Amino acid sequence: MPKIALLNQSGAQVGDIELNESVFGIEPNENVVTEAILMQRASLRQGTHKVKNRSEVSGGGRKPWRQKGTGRARQGSIRSPQWRGGGVVFGPTPRGYAYKLPKKVRRLAIKSVLSAKVNEENMIVLDALSFEAPKTKEFTAVLKGLNTESKKALIVTADVDENVALSGRNIPGVTVVDANSINVLEVVGHEKLIMTKAAVEKIEEVLG
Repeated sequence: MPKIALLNQSGAQVGDIELNESVFGIEPNENVVTEAILMQRASLRQGTHKVKNRSEVSGGGRKPWRQKGTGRARQGSIRSPQWRGGGVVFGPTPRGYAYKLPKKVRRLAIKSVLSAKVNEENMIVLDALSFEAPKTKEFTAVLKGLNTESKKALIVTADVDENVALSGRNIPGVTVVDANSINVLEVVGHEKLIMTKAAVEKIEEVLG
């Protein structure tokens, strides 16, 4: 089983923690991770793009000239696509881009990125992380003690902790989530992964 240091909020080592090998010690599957990232990014697309087709543009209620005898090409409407001000052919319409991957694939993807963080030595586990009140200054001091103040860091707590979330909200590059909300895109998008011991245990319970 992979073993890493267990630190306190000051950055001092207070012990070691053994991680579940089936969650934090697998061989990362890059193809599955890519598929999971593409799925998440597709789900973030709003899909509100819209153009007007020939039935939606104004005007063009009658034939601009009679069918035969004018020497000009026959036309049915001045709002046909080839006319200036006409409708758009095959233009985008509102749609949803979201799709889902199989549950086993999604689980393998999150295990892969978690294992990759351990392999890269970019994962830090804290015995606890809490603040009596929202204090950005105290949160910054914690990051400084962990030597991560200049890096993008994803902070994962076991449950939603409002004081922690509000303390880290205004720090550039820092994102705070709970264990239930951890996802592939955010883990990959941050250099450091900082988790509480309780969060690790909760994730191992779900994915192990």
